[in-house]
Amino acid sequence: MAVDPTGADLKRLLAEDPGGPVVMLNLLRFAPGGRSLYQEYAGHLEKTFLPRYGGQVLYAGSGATALVAGDGQAWDAVILVRYPSREAFSRMVADPEYQKVTELRTRALEEAVLQPTTQWHPSTEA
Repeated sequence: MAVDPTGADLKRLLAEDPGGPVVMLNLLRFAPGGRSLYQEYAGHLEKTFLPRYGGQVLYAGSGATALVAGDGQAWDAVILVRYPSREAFSRMVADPEYQKVTELRTRALEEAVLQPTTQWHPSTEA
């Protein structure tokens, strides 16, 4: 299972950019012993990279028993991270210094979903 975005994934992310901020939904399933590795990665992210690229953790929490989900759809953790733009996120993951710590995330995860989201705006039509 892929847990890290590829160059093609990032190109598509930028090509589909509606503009404005993006909130990245992270659904995480940890490999054995992966929670501590992910916490080490998250420490680097929050201390160095999110401030550098204007990101902010909006929510981070442990998953519980899914109420409505198919088999295999329960997750160990859910994290929402806001970036000022898709371009800012893309620059962060391309940062050579970030690349040195992203291996912690890769080793920590068995499976992941990383999905960009955009805020819904109320309809202005009557």
